Amino acid sequence: MARDMIAILDFGSGDNSGIARAVRKAGVYSEIVAHDITLEELNRLPGLKALIYNGGPNRAYGGQQLIPDEEVLKCSLPKIAVGCDFSVDGENLPCWNENEQNIINVLIEKAHVERNWTMEGFIEDQIAALRKQIGDKKVLLALSGGVDSSVVAALLLRAIGDQLTCVHVNHGLLRKGEPEQVIRVFKEEMGANLVYVDAVDRFLGKLEGVADPEQKRKIIGAEFIRVFEEEARKLDDISFLGQGTIYPDILESGTKTTKNIKSHHNVGGLPEDLQFELVEPLAQLFKDEVRAVGEALGLPHGMVYRQPFPGPGLGVRCTGAITRERLEQVRESDAILREEFAKAGLDQKVWQYFTVVPDIRSTGVRNHERCWDRPVIIRAVNTQDAITASIEEIPYALLGRIVNRIITEVPGVNRVLYDLSPKPVATIEWE
Repeated sequence: MARDMIAILDFGSGDNSGIARAVRKAGVYSEIVAHDITLEELNRLPGLKALIYNGGPNRAYGGQQLIPDEEVLKCSLPKIAVGCDFSVDGENLPCWNENEQNIINVLIEKAHVERNWTMEGFIEDQIAALRKQIGDKKVLLALSGGVDSSVVAALLLRAIGDQLTCVHVNHGLLRKGEPEQVIRVFKEEMGANLVYVDAVDRFLGKLEGVADPEQKRKIIGAEFIRVFEEEARKLDDISFLGQGTIYPDILESGTKTTKNIKSHHNVGGLPEDLQFELVEPLAQLFKDEVRAVGEALGLPHGMVYRQPFPGPGLGVRCTGAITRERLEQVRESDAILREEFAKAGLDQKVWQYFTVVPDIRSTGVRNHERCWDRPVIIRAVNTQDAITASIEEIPYALLGRIVNRIITEVPGVNRVLYDLSPKPVATIEWE
């Protein structure tokens, strides 16, 4: 289905994703593009009807002011500026700083843009695109059991059926009970072709002594690909690798006008000699849109609204060089937090909540003797798109129960802390 779109030119604003999501909320597809995109490149964007020049206090990169392509600035497409001033032949573009949804509605009406961005339409488009891309060949899907990979699996199953093989890799960095749950849900309940790979020792061996977070992410991502390649060689004619990459993954991995925040294993960690063509049907979507697609596909509510889990798993919550002892401390404390949140009804209210065990120790007292143990840090945040996040206020009585259980039930822990830092400046994960 052909659809209209609005392009958002990134001039260093901190709220590109907010503008993009507001456009989509109005029923129009949007994409964020580089500030210096050429007219030729713009003309290749299907259905392009209007432009938004999105600037702000960071309208500089490498010490230089960001300047749009002159031909783009003078083109006949309707355009507005948000948070910045631009001029064409000495005349300023319309620049609004009022409610962004009103601005967008004005532009949509002015450009006669059809409001045809729906998740049902997206599913229809993607199924057709997947069938065209894949043909009669086979796909290997990296199935973590999280929301993104689950929705990819559902899309692929609807598009190509038994041409899909799902591979679930236990890299030793999963939450408590997670491998068993993935096998039960996807193999037994959904009927997917599922291969389970126990690669715990392999991954932890590669990560031994590695403290740099970016290096850890790249090792985990590269090793994932190697595991898939090995599994593919055991199967016949695997040509494609399916992944749950979503739009914020791409944005956070860096663009011309935004510095890299962190590499995602499915964006920045792929080896150059990758043997597969990638299938990434969710790469256009924000997280709330992924959930809407999952619901439209008929996935269980509990699966669609399962809390997000990073590709590198507990590896980014066991800061510094990973050890098996600290991994177990993260795993057990996380299980306690999730259990208590579920009892209190916060599991559906809070977008993401987890524990972190940093590579530090502090003095404590246990059984009337000095102990030299580790802290557990609790993090609970709410967000719509994972680009910004606010802190959830945990009732003090609940917090007290969680603290008591963690320091009592998790060996080697003598402190529990609560992270009150919003995003930005902090990221949601610690690494």
